[in-house]
Amino acid sequence: MEYTVNKLAQLSGVSGRTLRYYDEIGLLKPARINSSGYRIYGQKEVDLLQQILFYRELEFSLEEIIDILNQPDFNQTEALKSHSANLKKKRDRLEKLIKTVEKTIAAKEEKLQMTDKQKFEGFKENLINDNEEKYGQEIRKKYGDKTVDASNAKLRGMSQKDYQAMTKLGEEVLELLEKAIATDDPASELAQELAAKHKEWLMYSWSDYSKDAHAGLAEMYVADERFKAYYDKRVKEGAQFLRDAILMYVGKN
Repeated sequence: MEYTVNKLAQLSGVSGRTLRYYDEIGLLKPARINSSGYRIYGQKEVDLLQQILFYRELEFSLEEIIDILNQPDFNQTEALKSHSANLKKKRDRLEKLIKTVEKTIAAKEEKLQMTDKQKFEGFKENLINDNEEKYGQEIRKKYGDKTVDASNAKLRGMSQKDYQAMTKLGEEVLELLEKAIATDDPASELAQELAAKHKEWLMYSWSDYSKDAHAGLAEMYVADERFKAYYDKRVKEGAQFLRDAILMYVGKN
């Protein structure tokens, strides 16, 4: 079956303006242009639009989607399997948050006594799942399932007080990074204070500590673009400076 822009818009819920924009940027080209100048979309384009909407639901940018779809080994069936797994994870996270909200409402209405631990269960589980999605494969390969599972278990069992302290300390690490990098010296007193505070932050989720593991994580901050972007977004070249400060701190440099 074939569709004009308006008909495909009605079918998919995507506006005609968006479909025309997708055509302009090369994300979704029509199968052909008919004699009247209308864009015509076939089954191939309908299936491709479905893939695009799945990626958008998973918060991929249009640029990222274009890169994925243009890969020579792109396989729609495998992509759908991946979508299914990721959407289920997203659903599970949302369900946990919904339960936390519902328990909080009940507690506010005095229908349920809610412990402090229960108030933060959804948020902690969300953090764990986000970390698994973004970095799980690399972290598990580097440190092993046992270490990562122990870290997740420690986070799940964390008290409200410790969870808030960990969150606050994470922000303090970033603030200190901004100050320490101004010294341009990873061996400076501020930089070494930064490395020590980073270790303190890690220990909220790490079951034990070793200098080698700390150094390995620091190297990953520079080698992995996702880690690097997190710190560099806050401070230009922040990931590299933090890595160098940590290596100094553990005696690896």
